[in-house]
Amino acid sequence: MHDWVGGFTGALVTGDETLEREFEARLRDSGTLAFRVAYGVLRHREDSEDVAQDAFARAYRHFKALRDREQFRSWLVRTTWRLAIDRWRATRRRVAREQSVEAPSAGRTNEDLALSRERAGHLWRAIDALPEKLRVVIVLSAIEGYDVREVARLLALPEGTVKSRLFNARKGLAEKLKCLKND
Repeated sequence: MHDWVGGFTGALVTGDETLEREFEARLRDSGTLAFRVAYGVLRHREDSEDVAQDAFARAYRHFKALRDREQFRSWLVRTTWRLAIDRWRATRRRVAREQSVEAPSAGRTNEDLALSRERAGHLWRAIDALPEKLRVVIVLSAIEGYDVREVARLLALPEGTVKSRLFNARKGLAEKLKCLKND
């Protein structure tokens, strides 16, 4: 994994060697985390590497303008998260189109498949309906397995804010799914 991070940093040409070295150092410290955030959303290695590379390219283009470079890691996580969500949505739409023309799998009826797709659709709509600030906390906590303190550090938020957002995200998902179940 470090090969593709190192390959990216080796290709930088800015004319400002100090800025370039600082960017390379920060990217080495945060590159693996960017991949892990993307993988937490996408669950596919190649797509996650692509998203991480896109995030690195954006980080490079905007690094000079970043006011507080100590917040680089948090900024990279948020950028990677947004790019991964965009890729995930595009993939989900493509897969849904492909599955709509497929025959039912062995042992499952059309009704079973339809019910399964409907449930999955409800869940993802509920997740998508959450504000981004709640979604990112849920993914870092539930999917990536970071504890509250680590999520707070990554997002540059107080721990109390992270706890509150986790509570609100879980409550929001429960309410949305309960409403869908009653319908």
